[in-house]
This record gives sequence, structure tokens and C-alpha cells, in this order.
Amino acid sequence: MKKFTQLKVINAGFVFILSMGFMISSCAQKGFFNSADAYLGQRPSGDTPIVFAPGMLADSGIVLGKVAFSKDGKAFYYSFARHWFDDNGSGTKEIRFDGKKWLKPKVIAEKITNPAFSPDETKLYLGAGGGQVWVLNRTDQGWSKPEFWIEKNYGLYNFQEANSGTFYIGSNGKQGSKSDWSTYNFCKMTIAGKDTAISSLGKTINTPAFDGDFFIAPDESYIIISAKETPTYESELWISFRKTDKSWTTPRNLGPMVNDGLAHRFGQYVSPDGKYLFYTRGTSEQDCNIYWVRFDTLLHNLKKKMLE
Repeated sequence: MKKFTQLKVINAGFVFILSMGFMISSCAQKGFFNSADAYLGQRPSGDTPIVFAPGMLADSGIVLGKVAFSKDGKAFYYSFARHWFDDNGSGTKEIRFDGKKWLKPKVIAEKITNPAFSPDETKLYLGAGGGQVWVLNRTDQGWSKPEFWIEKNYGLYNFQEANSGTFYIGSNGKQGSKSDWSTYNFCKMTIAGKDTAISSLGKTINTPAFDGDFFIAPDESYIIISAKETPTYESELWISFRKTDKSWTTPRNLGPMVNDGLAHRFGQYVSPDGKYLFYTRGTSEQDCNIYWVRFDTLLHNLKKKMLE
């Protein structure tokens, strides 16, 4: 009995140490996001969207698509290309904070884009033409070289993994053709060994047109979609919340600050601290940039209205 009591004390101490470790780690992450070095050292955006890191990311081409910050805020990933619909000259870059300054951008993958972390950040998913998904694996020396990961007879566009292990994608699924973008819906997919199952998220958030550009919250509580797609892919950003019965609310416009006229809007992404929405906006290749805007208050207000 005495040994059992001692074990309980030891286990309690171990749990306490682990808890303190998680708390310290969480505080450190939040502390960096609140520091002057956060977000590449850029002056924080307000309620009006502005170009993110102007002049710092683009070189011989354009920056576009989804971005990703590591959970500690000290690594940033983004894609680049020469043209919107051509993967020649495209790829993904990394910028790291070395403890004193942000280093210069480094190419970590070519011809594969739209970086998205696995929940534990041991993998970085990237998309390629033909609906392929490639992955970079974290090693002691950094990221591995890109490795082919999965391809199906249906599309796997804008591949993301939620905390639950469920994958979200834009896909034709069981309808139409892999090359027919008009048949793509917002879908979820589960993978168990060699078995995969795919299903549409339903008519509430999908349309007869292309539905493929989105951001899913890590806890799957909301989804930000590119909606009202035109035949030439101009769109607006809308949001839908998942209800307690797992269905989705009717999407709602994010407002005139974000949807300020006809433009291509895609690559939506919310920072790990939940404060900022990032997205790509352009009326042409010449004015295509990554924008950011304060999002946490807007998210709170929309959630309150839409789930009442």
C-alpha cells in the first residue's frame, strides 16, 4: 500500500511537470505572437485588409495560394509562381526566425504549393498537378526532400488535415471527372491503412460551380470558403459554422472590407493564434498579393449571430 501511495505521488508529480511544460510552451508561443518580431516583424493589420510583407516575399514572380505559420510562430511558409495557371517556375518557400532575426526565404519544394501542416507539425502537405499530394517530413536537420504521398482517381485539391485526423479537400469525389473543375465540392476524407472514404460536406455549402478553395479550422468548428465563383474564378470569402448535429450553417459573407469588389480570392488561412485571416487577392497577376486582416473579433461576432 505504501508503494502504491508513493507511485501515486510520483505519477502526480510527473503529470504536474508535464502540465507545467505544456503551459510554459503555450505561454512562450503566445508571447512570440505578441512580440514585435511576430509575423515577419510586420506592423499588425487592423480591420482593413492590407498586403502582407510588401516587397519581402515576391521576387521574379508572384506570391499566391495558402500560407502557413508554425504553431510557435517562428517559421512561415508560402507559395510562389510565375503565372496563375502554370506550375512551371512555382514552388514553396520557408522563412525562419533564428532567435534574433527572420532569415532570407529558402526554397523547400519546386512545382508543389499550398503548404498545410499535419496537426503535430511533423509533416507539411503540398499539392501538385493531377491531384497529387506530396509531403515533407520533419527531421533533426530540418525538412526532408518532398516525397510523393497520395493520388486517387478523384481530385485532392487544397489538401488539409484537421486535429481529428480527418482530411478536407476540394474534390469531384464520386461524380464527374477529375479534370472537370465544375464538379468539385468541399469534401472530407478519412484514411485507414489503404482504405479511403470520401464524402461531400453537403448542399448547404456546395454549389453547382467549382467549390475547392477553403480553410478548415483545426477543430472543424468553422470553414471559410471561396463562394460565388464566376466562370473565370473570381469569388468572395464566406464562412460557415458546424452545428452540434455536425451539419453546417448557411454560409455568410465576411463583409465589404474583405469582399471589396470583383477579384480572385483564395488561399484563405487563419493564423495559429486565431487573430488574423490571410488570403490571396488579385484582379490580375499584376496585382496578386497575399493580404491579411484582423479576424478574431469578426469571427466571434459572426459565430454568435449564426449559431443563435
